[in-house]
Amino acid sequence: MKKFTAILLLTAYLFSTTELHQLLKLPLVFEHFAEHRKENKNISFLQFLDLHFMHGSPRDKDYSEDMKLPFKTADSCTATISPVLMPQLVQALGIPVIIPTETKVRILDAWFNPSSYLSSIWQPPKPC
Repeated sequence: MKKFTAILLLTAYLFSTTELHQLLKLPLVFEHFAEHRKENKNISFLQFLDLHFMHGSPRDKDYSEDMKLPFKTADSCTATISPVLMPQLVQALGIPVIIPTETKVRILDAWFNPSSYLSSIWQPPKPC
């Protein structure tokens, strides 16, 4: 029962937030292909798909029917808006807020270790 519920909720989520609902229009592809087969007996299914999905959306006599095919239009685009609230500047306990105007970074040469220094670490002990 848990697995069924998880699959049901995942399916509902994917169909409502992605373009997966376009797959529900799949029967229209076969109906539209049948109409093209009536006009041209020599057209194959791959030629039909190439004509309708690989060359954009040319305006032909059945343009309105072409736009009903899956993945031709974005039906339900969802936009998620999350409000961002900027916190106000609050002084706690009367301590003034100090904002530095200029930051200086100092690099000390004593901190820099060349790569040759690392090889000198692994030397055998020297006799006294």
